[in-house]
Amino acid sequence: MNRDLVDKIVNAVLYEGYILYPYRASSKKNQRERFTFGRIYPQEYSDAQNGREPCLMQTECLVRNESHDAALEITVRFLQPLAREVCKATAPVAGASDAFAQVWLEAIEREVKLSPIPLNASIKRVHEFTFPASHSIDGAIIRRNEMICGRIELETRPLEQSVLKISARTFNDTPLPAEKDNHDTVLMRTFASTHTILQVPGGTFVSLLDPDPDCVELAGACRNTGTWPVLVGEKEKQERDTMLSSPIILYDYPQIAPESAGDLFDSTEIDELLTLRVQALSDREKIEMRRVDEQARKILERAENLRPEQILKMHGTLREVRKTNEEFFNPAQRRESAAVNGVTLKAGDRVRICPKRRADVMDIALNGKIAIIEAVEEDVDKNVHFAVVLEDDPGKDIGMMRHIGHRFFYGADEVEPLIER
Repeated sequence: MNRDLVDKIVNAVLYEGYILYPYRASSKKNQRERFTFGRIYPQEYSDAQNGREPCLMQTECLVRNESHDAALEITVRFLQPLAREVCKATAPVAGASDAFAQVWLEAIEREVKLSPIPLNASIKRVHEFTFPASHSIDGAIIRRNEMICGRIELETRPLEQSVLKISARTFNDTPLPAEKDNHDTVLMRTFASTHTILQVPGGTFVSLLDPDPDCVELAGACRNTGTWPVLVGEKEKQERDTMLSSPIILYDYPQIAPESAGDLFDSTEIDELLTLRVQALSDREKIEMRRVDEQARKILERAENLRPEQILKMHGTLREVRKTNEEFFNPAQRRESAAVNGVTLKAGDRVRICPKRRADVMDIALNGKIAIIEAVEEDVDKNVHFAVVLEDDPGKDIGMMRHIGHRFFYGADEVEPLIER
């Protein structure tokens, strides 16, 4: 198992949704919509909601114990909200700093790890856990968290040959005070971003997305509630000793893109957009963002210090071109011209646009326009298309540089040659 690779994926899942763009405490989105992934609510609250809000998370998966010497190691991780409040003082508090002088929900990382469990027989085990309440004062800042408690119910059951089924259920047994309907009261006692890490030294997990042929029906019978297990590790080595059961939909062998400069907590695929938006914040907005907490400050400092080439890397990377399409994407010999109505057209020739195949608003706007051919292209079916740039486009030079929005494609029957006299 590649521990660093697994830890990066697990930490990305743990903090997804911790803080949302625009990364300011005054944003209503950050006041109500954080900690939304992988919530496990206290059972009393779940019952009051008729089960609409879950009080448990269930993982079921398959593992092979062909060595008859495998052991299961299971870890449950989640975030517990930590309230940060400001003392209501009539005079300045000695030693107090306004660095974090605003109301905010921070987070405590919680981890519950079970001792290794041999997989050579059926096992049922219940592990209960409690994290106590705490209260601290730092100058004008008060931090407090509520007591939370829960349990993990684990069951292993042999199925066919050397295949076993693992069922792991995490429950939130935290008691609630009288005000069960108060959002903040419930949230302070909720497990957030809950996920389960399963490891089997000496064994191999069966993918639930692409199960082995002899395990298709067994995999289909696995029931997962609020989560989905995927293989994590090095895909090239086909590592199968670790599985991440995540509340976020992932594929087997997920990876953090090497182009990513760091965590942004508000999506897994829009680093460039969020980074540019942070750079565009006003000075006042940046001051507020810097005062939120350590996580927000790191995002701001990283965005402000990124070099142009680092931002360019986020724009997109071509990782692979299939060899079967190599000739199409990089033809050894490009088409130079094509005949239309007996006239040979090439790059630089003028044509009139006469759209026929489509009927969208752009075709209506360009119908009858004079254009200049930028290139003659051929698709995989050997159909000819002309890439054209409008003659009266103020951004004509940009179109000739093949930029989107200034370059249009039309078939051979959709252009009319303009013969110079």
